[in-house]
Amino acid sequence: MKELLADLRSQDPASVAVIDKDGAHTRAEILAAGEELAARLERGATLLLQADNTWRTVAGMVAAGQVGGLLALISRHSTRQEFEAAREDIVPDAVLADPGVFTAWDAGDGAAGVLDGWRLAAGPAQPAGRWGDGAVIGLTSGSTGRAKGVVQSEAALRYACRSTIEAVGLRPGDTVGGMVPLSSAAAICFGAYLPLMLGGRMVLSDKWDPAEAVRLLADHGARWTMCVPTMALQLAAAAPEEGMLAGMTAMTVGGGPMDAGALGRAERRLGTRILRVFGMSECLGHTTPSPDDPAEIRLGTDGIPFPGTVLRAVDEAGIPLPPGEAGRAQVRGPSLFEGYARDGAVVPPELTQDGFLPTGDLIEVRPDGPVSVKGREKEMIIRGGRNIDIAEVESAVGRHPRVDQVCVVAIPDELLGERVAALVVTPSESLDLAELRAHLTREGLMKGKWPEYVFRVEALPQNRVGKLSRRDAAELASRLRDGAAAG
Repeated sequence: MKELLADLRSQDPASVAVIDKDGAHTRAEILAAGEELAARLERGATLLLQADNTWRTVAGMVAAGQVGGLLALISRHSTRQEFEAAREDIVPDAVLADPGVFTAWDAGDGAAGVLDGWRLAAGPAQPAGRWGDGAVIGLTSGSTGRAKGVVQSEAALRYACRSTIEAVGLRPGDTVGGMVPLSSAAAICFGAYLPLMLGGRMVLSDKWDPAEAVRLLADHGARWTMCVPTMALQLAAAAPEEGMLAGMTAMTVGGGPMDAGALGRAERRLGTRILRVFGMSECLGHTTPSPDDPAEIRLGTDGIPFPGTVLRAVDEAGIPLPPGEAGRAQVRGPSLFEGYARDGAVVPPELTQDGFLPTGDLIEVRPDGPVSVKGREKEMIIRGGRNIDIAEVESAVGRHPRVDQVCVVAIPDELLGERVAALVVTPSESLDLAELRAHLTREGLMKGKWPEYVFRVEALPQNRVGKLSRRDAAELASRLRDGAAAG
């Protein structure tokens, strides 16, 4: 975080850097808090920080830059077992958390009095250079159930932020909203690093409350924010009047299923432009449209790659496919991560011979450039030996005019192995399986891919950072099926 520290020191010390639940905090106050923390750390230390959406996380960024160390982020909602797993992978030199969380994690013998009473357990720093060029570690959910520590360099953060600033059309001093928890590499990049680099204010929402969040964004004149699709739709639903975010240049959404119709209704309600993007913690925000693009591009595709980033679709043998053909996504670019944190060191990623990272997604690159994500390679339902593409079914269901959100999942079945169920968020109390199937007939979806169950829900299950939790959605659908059968 050395370059960020230089940015902050060059900006007006009396200007506001952070607005959070405790009020406004100037750059001078943030710098002083970070330097006070840095005085308790060894040179080059790796700090594992409870990353809340408050000024303390920003002070941690300053401290990491001050000592030339690395900042590792962990959610306050992490269990003791999750904390222990993160500590095994990162092997931090210091741990900093709220006293209650610190005790729950059994994080060690920590002294109080840091960052207004938080507890810090610090020891001698381990050998320098163990993270290579790494500046930050964010935890991301892994397919094994154990979170992975993604190591990103400051150069990658700056590239991703600069590319986003240019694509969105942000200007120095613009206010940015930080709605997503700052405990992932992507959230710390776009929710904290970007506004600090831009010289503007960050407006942080510590606990997700859509009504409060839309008010914060409107009252403080936020020009841009990034969130997951569910959050964008909830902001629109919670807005007490149309056009509350008309002063916002754009709202970027990514990290979950996205329906163009629902996003279009949300942006009309909010009064801003929604930009649908594709990215991941391992290669930060690597595609985006611009606010000037037509809705067909902004809401119907995931934009084009950042300058210098290459995204391609390949077949099962790894051979690049021509434009217009869907295949397995591979990406290469300046925001590609350093590797995963394991046993206190960075393990480089497994790349193709020509330096591309397989993302695990299925994409189509249009001849004119925009990219469309078609789903995950493993997001398939196998019903009686037939492979059913979840993204295809979700897209068809989502085009129903009264469906705001949809999640298609597999329900275990003794005869067929899996059956197809759809959880839908809809204002219509009459939407049932018969109406949905009539809609799918009109859409031309093969009958063998139709959902066999449809359940109306108030909201789709989310994980801690607001993304759709497919595991919880599948469990909910199974419970609803079993409950209906028992009744």
